[in-house]
Amino acid sequence: MSAMPTQNYENHAMRVPGFLFILVLTLATFLGSCVNLYKSWDDHQRLYSASLILALSISTMGAALFARTFALKVQDRAIRAEENLRHFVLTGKLLDSRLTVKQIVGLRFASDAEFLDLAKKAADTGMAQDDIKKAVKNWRADFDRA
Repeated sequence: MSAMPTQNYENHAMRVPGFLFILVLTLATFLGSCVNLYKSWDDHQRLYSASLILALSISTMGAALFARTFALKVQDRAIRAEENLRHFVLTGKLLDSRLTVKQIVGLRFASDAEFLDLAKKAADTGMAQDDIKKAVKNWRADFDRA
């Protein structure tokens, strides 16, 4: 079994080529169905089928986007709970309520040694998620993202 590569700010973003391919294919199908509907406008025998194909392509695109959005929302909730627990274990207190979900998601990459100071700084200054990630010196890898 090969070791996981070292994760850092430059390479932490997860790309799923299959999902991107499906989105591009769905978009191409949508555009093709729009053209098909336009060309079928005066042909009443083809109009019904063309309308259904367009509706199906819109539904497919919406389902794919909703599925991704829902998965990311659940992942954000899990990260918020994990980081709240980590903060509680380290301090006996929950995370600062001023921290946004985006900030907490950025904090998940911080090692325990820098987590508390970075969480306080993020809450006090309103640091953006990307700025939090850039401030992490000892990266805590996360290979289990959706």
